[in-house]
Amino acid sequence: MNKILIIDDDRELCALIKRSVQAENIEADFCNTGKEGLQKLREQEYQLVVLDVMMPGMDGFETLEEIRKEYSLPILMFTSKNDSISKVRGLRAGADDYLTKPFDMDELIARIASLIRRYTRFNQQAGAIQKLNFDGLQIDLENRSATTSNGTFELPPKEFDLLLYCAKHQGKILTKQQIYEEVWGEEYFYDDSNIMAIISRLRKKLEVNPSSPKYIQTVKGIGYRFNKEV
Repeated sequence: MNKILIIDDDRELCALIKRSVQAENIEADFCNTGKEGLQKLREQEYQLVVLDVMMPGMDGFETLEEIRKEYSLPILMFTSKNDSISKVRGLRAGADDYLTKPFDMDELIARIASLIRRYTRFNQQAGAIQKLNFDGLQIDLENRSATTSNGTFELPPKEFDLLLYCAKHQGKILTKQQIYEEVWGEEYFYDDSNIMAIISRLRKKLEVNPSSPKYIQTVKGIGYRFNKEV
């Protein structure tokens, strides 16, 4: 059974989330400080961390940085409403997704389940994976090609690398800086033209309707996300 760790100083909220995810057959532990959370991660195995930004002592960003030094499991952060700075900062520091408070519990559970599925999918026998299959899209790692109803395309290096990077992080919001530094291997200088051109070319090849993309979706003001529903 999957198990998550909730790190939030709101004890009532932690208890509510725990009850809600248990109803979906997901076990949960919770603690109220970053230090306690780090200790629990060393003692037990979890599939996901839910982490609040605003906590006394070690805040969510500091806790996130410490977790990422040792663990690659998905992290969903809580941020305040309309706090875009915290969202971007958290994503750049290694968070996989965010949800603003107050939030709908059903949406939280859906995001938790999606992140766990993605994490499990790419961490079981990762070395043996040669093809990634999504709804209507197959990515062939060996031949560096992609197949959809539009046909099979042998993709140029940057197109394939960008598509694969997004697909391997399915459901995770990726900033333009993250994409650029991973795919181009260079420091990001806030020039989005290269990324936009590559994504435009991919959409024309892979999408039935490029203006309403099914796979690599735009997250306004932040970056892109490979659709977690495919």
